[in-house]
Amino acid sequence: MWDPLQLAVVVASLAVAALAGFYVWRDRRPDPLLGLPLWVVELLLVAQLVVGLVQAVRGVPDGVSVATFVGYLLGLVALIPVGIWWARGEPSRAGTGVLLVVLLVIPVLVVRLEQIWDPVGA
Repeated sequence: MWDPLQLAVVVASLAVAALAGFYVWRDRRPDPLLGLPLWVVELLLVAQLVVGLVQAVRGVPDGVSVATFVGYLLGLVALIPVGIWWARGEPSRAGTGVLLVVLLVIPVLVVRLEQIWDPVGA
């Protein structure tokens, strides 16, 4: 995996999570001020998907499950759109809370993706 891109995904996700946390604290529903940064994170995740797929096609390290790796890549890309869809259907600040949870899960999954790509002892 490409470390600068992973770092950008983690930093962007946590920064937007802070904004979403502010929205939850202020009892606000998502608006374009929160929506634009969400799509920036999504764009970074799509870039990570492309980089990951290219690396998988070039060859994977020993001990790496390609299916698991690609599954994590696809799951990461699906998180933000699903979170936005869920938040739009929730008429309270809980919808913003869903986005906050999604944004906090992304860094965890990125770290797990790196662990899958570079298994210890392989």
